[in-house]
Amino acid sequence: MPRLNTLVTSADDWLSTSAVPDYSGAVNGLQLQNDGSVTKIAAAVDACLPVIEKAVEAEADLLVVHHGLFWNGAKPYTGATYQKLKLAMDNNLAIYSSHIPLDVHPTLGNNACLARALDWVAPEPFFDWKGISLGLRQDVDLSRDDLFSKIEEATGAPAHHCPGGPEQVKKIGLITGGAGSEVFSLAETGIDTFITGEGPHWSYTAAEELGLNVIYAGHYATETFGVKALAEKWCEEISGLEWLFIDHPTGL
Repeated sequence: MPRLNTLVTSADDWLSTSAVPDYSGAVNGLQLQNDGSVTKIAAAVDACLPVIEKAVEAEADLLVVHHGLFWNGAKPYTGATYQKLKLAMDNNLAIYSSHIPLDVHPTLGNNACLARALDWVAPEPFFDWKGISLGLRQDVDLSRDDLFSKIEEATGAPAHHCPGGPEQVKKIGLITGGAGSEVFSLAETGIDTFITGEGPHWSYTAAEELGLNVIYAGHYATETFGVKALAEKWCEEISGLEWLFIDHPTGL
């Protein structure tokens, strides 16, 4: 039976957790410990109460998520915050969270996994942020409609798009999650199509005016990949344990 600290150390090493910049609320790494033993791993996008309830019901003792316990900032240990912590601690459930380190990793990351699902070959790093590349870019030659269909097939979820750019797509940029607010900077990179999870309302009209296709493939839907990849790597390379994905879509 693997020890929790072995799994945590390996994940921190694989993902370069300490070296990758992030938002203050991410608090990447182990967020809640247990007694040190791990027998079953659950993966999910958000460390919300329904997910923790399902992890406990599945008898998992390690939950890996993309958006952790502190995503909305520090809060009093009351209401749902109290319920989440008490439920996890009463059932020996450890929680490990990884945000941008699990977006940008070259093989385990949300970007890389989605790019593989889209059959991209050797995509290049894309869009500098605090000294790292937040996404990937790829030269292609396919219709906008075909790309849209491939994205919905890859994520298994409906997407929305702004057809502000050319019908025949040549240069694509990809940043999973909520990068739609960066449309002005993205247009300056020379891409004609941008794939992300979601964006503010104004990003649609801005993309039209900039001549940029934007495909909003869903914040949740584009960020299911990384936690699955990490859980699978843990089980294959270290633990030999069973893992499961807890699907709790937001539709956003």
